[in-house]
Amino acid sequence: MRMTSFLLAPLVLASPALAEDVAYTVDGDAFTGYWAKADDPAGVVLIVHDWDGLTDYERQRADMLAGMGYDAFAVDIFGDDTPTETVDHRRAAMGALFEDRERMRMLLRTGADMALSRSDAERMIVMGYCFGGAATLEMARDDGLDAVRGYATFHGGLSTPEGQGYDGDGAPLLILHGGADSSITLDDVATLGTELEAAGTPYRIEIYSGAPHAFTVFDGDRYDERADTASWSAFTAFLEDRLAD
Repeated sequence: MRMTSFLLAPLVLASPALAEDVAYTVDGDAFTGYWAKADDPAGVVLIVHDWDGLTDYERQRADMLAGMGYDAFAVDIFGDDTPTETVDHRRAAMGALFEDRERMRMLLRTGADMALSRSDAERMIVMGYCFGGAATLEMARDDGLDAVRGYATFHGGLSTPEGQGYDGDGAPLLILHGGADSSITLDDVATLGTELEAAGTPYRIEIYSGAPHAFTVFDGDRYDERADTASWSAFTAFLEDRLAD
């Protein structure tokens, strides 16, 4: 569960050059993303939200990235009319996309195309939190955008649906996970690692001992500053490596 109030993130370096909500439609449905622009961006990052939809948390992460020199677009893949107030609402919203993965992929590609069309950069990293991590891996298995140079998940869902898999030709994966996560366990991490190894897909997995699920959520009851700082540092290095000229 995500809190709605936030501590000031200690990792914010500077303010974005531009920050704004972005309204758009897909097949007649209304969506609202969030765009944070950097001066002279080194790349663009697509942020995929958790099961409670796009909130101030993703906006804050986008602002952090823009302050670091990367354009960032927090995509909305639920839509304006999707309720997310209760756990049942969130399960329904998440379940609807898991049951229609072609729609999920289409909405992710739409967000990526929008981000690239707004950015001066041509290279992209896709990252997601919790449900957004699962959606990020869905996009990785689709791997339909040449601009994407890597995929990163923070305490994300890791299971591969029946009939899907990794082919070894996609961009590298960075998996950042809590060792004390009881929702997505170390067995799930090991299973994914085995799949990626067998497929020949490049990957890196970092596990933070004692960190629970949702360990990056500022002001949340499971926030772990040590693991958050370490995972953001690993992600920063991933950005620098994968988006280098």
